[in-house]
Amino acid sequence: MKLENYEVHLPNYSIGDQIYDKIGPVCESYGSKVLVIGGEKALAAAYDKICRYVAQTKLQIIGKVLYGKDCTYDTVERLRQMPLYQQADMVFGVGGGKALDTVKCLCIPDDKPVFAFPTIASNCAACTSVSIMYREDGSFLKPHFFVRPVMHAFLDTEIMAKAPSQYMWAGIGDTYAKYYEAMISSRGEQLEHFTALGVAVSVMCRDPLLRYGKQALEDHKKGLCSYPVEQVILAIVVTTGIASIFLTKDFTPDYNSGLAHAVFYALTSYPVIEQRHLHGEVVGFGVLLALLVDHQEEEFEKIYRLNRAVGLPVSLEQIEITPDQWQECLDRIPTMSDIAHYPYRVTAAMLQDAMHKLQERVRKDEKD
Repeated sequence: MKLENYEVHLPNYSIGDQIYDKIGPVCESYGSKVLVIGGEKALAAAYDKICRYVAQTKLQIIGKVLYGKDCTYDTVERLRQMPLYQQADMVFGVGGGKALDTVKCLCIPDDKPVFAFPTIASNCAACTSVSIMYREDGSFLKPHFFVRPVMHAFLDTEIMAKAPSQYMWAGIGDTYAKYYEAMISSRGEQLEHFTALGVAVSVMCRDPLLRYGKQALEDHKKGLCSYPVEQVILAIVVTTGIASIFLTKDFTPDYNSGLAHAVFYALTSYPVIEQRHLHGEVVGFGVLLALLVDHQEEEFEKIYRLNRAVGLPVSLEQIEITPDQWQECLDRIPTMSDIAHYPYRVTAAMLQDAMHKLQERVRKDEKD
């Protein structure tokens, strides 16, 4: 441990079904010319509502631009060369993770004010200070860390509640993973203040989902922006973002990932995972194995029951992975960088034993 100089910037956010009425008070001090950049479906869902509220302010929207397909450096540079971008005092990023990560990577290095308008509740891109970068072929490249997140995130629960429910569904799995991976990866260590804060905050990535997850998903499928939906949105988008900022303050994934993500990344070698399944869906399955490997039977039971209640996977069949493919992964998973900082060495035998226990639990459930 050593004394050091560092800074931490935490996300500012507003949440509610009419929260765009805060656009003026929050954004007007940064200038007047606004460029809106987002995904096609996201802009269809939110742009008109943004325009209605902007019309009540001193701001002027000077353009609306589709960001592209993936968050790549080439996409960022293409947007940076646009005259509209050069003219804009600020950028409103609208959409899901890839759109918001693109505008962060575009604006934050340029010190141009950028504001997030997430339209789905599947990840923490609106509130965290990292962009997940892809290659032009769509494959994962690397995380790109920033010193700060966006200036402010506007979480409109009405828009987010009307998005396809599969995104919140998958977001639940990715969010509770944050708690378990942070707790296991930091076990037994004397932590820096910021890492310790991240681990402490991460408990709120689990608790609201255990309490409200099932009802939130049922309400979301009906397009309702209920209290449970709001609490789950906050856990997925805000709490996970705050935890990630603290856990990656040293720009490493040591405390921000773990065995559940190692399982996911190993399984992505099979095209069916990328083509037919969502990130958080598979990570949620990986958490079950991580808890069994870690001998946390009580926590395993909580997540197993939650997964069953909301339809997240509890078996290889549900993610379309064969037993032979799983066998192939047993030697790959222990070599993944996500568990390089684990408090113990994960072995193929541990993973095989965990899978056996999970299969036994599923069989018992089916008999009952």
